[in-house]
Amino acid sequence: MATAPSAPCRVTLTVNGRARSIDVLARRTLAEALRQDLGLTGTKVGCNRAECGSCTVVLDGRAVFACSVLAVEAAGRVVETVEGLGSPAGLHPLQAAFIEHDAVQCGICIPGMLMSLKALLDETLTPTEGDIRQAVGGNLCRCGTYPNTVKATLAAASVLRDRAGAAR
Repeated sequence: MATAPSAPCRVTLTVNGRARSIDVLARRTLAEALRQDLGLTGTKVGCNRAECGSCTVVLDGRAVFACSVLAVEAAGRVVETVEGLGSPAGLHPLQAAFIEHDAVQCGICIPGMLMSLKALLDETLTPTEGDIRQAVGGNLCRCGTYPNTVKATLAAASVLRDRAGAAR
């Protein structure tokens, strides 16, 4: 006996500082909603099983795998994607440091890594190498840029600390 598909429900969430409303089926993941409904394709879907970290976004200040969160679970919450980090005219310090320290290779894992590390730097501007490695522990990089990722994150943290100090 086949079950009838559920009707779409209206979900409103804040994405990159902007309120967005979409109609989604209850089974649609946040990754699918971001990519297909909102056109935010920076969030990659590598494994679709919460194993690779390509789909990492920041949800209410915490790095999560968007392929393992239902879009309806994100209703009323704040989502940050790689598109909200910076722009070509004004890169986020993490983005600039990834370029400067050659931590960017193929680009499949990079958006997820950036978001994992943004969540870390939102918590602390004095991360240790261990903190950084733990933050990206769920992000698989087949190109092996981990050493450069650590260097880039330490450099970005320094820039953000300097900015925070100058703002005082």
